[in-house]
Amino acid sequence: MVKRVVVGAHYGLKDWVIQRVSAVVMALYTIGFSLTVLINDKFSYQDLHQLFSNRFVKITTLLFIVSLLLHAWIGVRDIFMDYIKPTSLRFFLQVSVIIALSGYGIWALLILWS
Repeated sequence: MVKRVVVGAHYGLKDWVIQRVSAVVMALYTIGFSLTVLINDKFSYQDLHQLFSNRFVKITTLLFIVSLLLHAWIGVRDIFMDYIKPTSLRFFLQVSVIIALSGYGIWALLILWS
C-alpha cells in the first residue's frame, strides 16, 4: 500500500473559495470605482471626498480591503508553504507577513473612517 504524504499548501476547498470570492469582490469594486471616476467629467479632491463620505462607499471599500488582505495572505502563505522548506524561516516570514498585512489593514481602516 502506498502512503500518500501531503506536503505544501493543501488547505482545501475553504481557502480556494475564499480566494476566488475575494477576487470577484475586488474585480467588482474596481469596475464600479473605475466607472464612477470615468462617468464624472471633472474629478477633484472635493468630489473624491464627497464620494467617500457616503457610508455605502465606505462599507464597500472596507469589503474590498478585507478581500485584498485575505487574498494576499492565502496567496503568500501558499507560496511560502510550497517553496520555503526550513520551518523556522517559513514561520518567521509568515509572522512578518501577518504583521505587515495587519498593519496595512489598520492603516486603511484609519484612513477610511477618519
